[in-house]
Amino acid sequence: MQQDKIWDYFQNEGLEHNQFPEHRQRFVASKLRSTDVVLDIGVGAGALERIAAGRGITMYALDPSEKAIERLRGELGMGDRAQTGYAQQIPFASDMFDVVVMSELIEHLDNKAIDDILPEVLRVLKPGGYALITTPFDEDFTNKMAVCPDCGKVFHRVGHVQTFTMNRITDLFRHHGYSIKKSYVTTFVDWRRHGLLNKLKAVGRVVFARMGQRFADPHIVLLAEKP
Repeated sequence: MQQDKIWDYFQNEGLEHNQFPEHRQRFVASKLRSTDVVLDIGVGAGALERIAAGRGITMYALDPSEKAIERLRGELGMGDRAQTGYAQQIPFASDMFDVVVMSELIEHLDNKAIDDILPEVLRVLKPGGYALITTPFDEDFTNKMAVCPDCGKVFHRVGHVQTFTMNRITDLFRHHGYSIKKSYVTTFVDWRRHGLLNKLKAVGRVVFARMGQRFADPHIVLLAEKP
């Protein structure tokens, strides 16, 4: 499935659709250290780069969208640290990064793309560095499909092509030479919302997500290390 047009829209003209909620990026940023050199593959609206810049984290970015990359260069002065391209051929040196972030990305990739990308990510990680992955947990596609009115093709409305259980994703990364540093299921909530009721709702969502309840929008968090 060719997804460049979908994501070029959502990352630029379609930002109001909120496909890249900032509270998810705050969650990802909370896993990074100020001393880390980090590559973000698939930048979305650039929220992670902005948050990281405020914390002094050295960020690099890779995305197929020229508009999204130019926005990062213009707003954050990232220069050559932000590159247009694909993760099958990462345009950075080997053993360069402490962390490579792929948040809500792998579910958009077919098996061939994954088999091409995971060795490249391993190449650019420093020994002891890790890939930080988030992806929907055991997603049910049933009510998330759309039909193109022109060609009749049936597709996931935001371009997901597969789903992962915990066993499947950990086995996949081990197969490609990674060791599993940490893996768990959670959900992304906005802890900045005020009020006791909002806090209780957020705690409840996290609890139900960890139980794998789909109404809580559970997501896998995986830290896969380069030995």
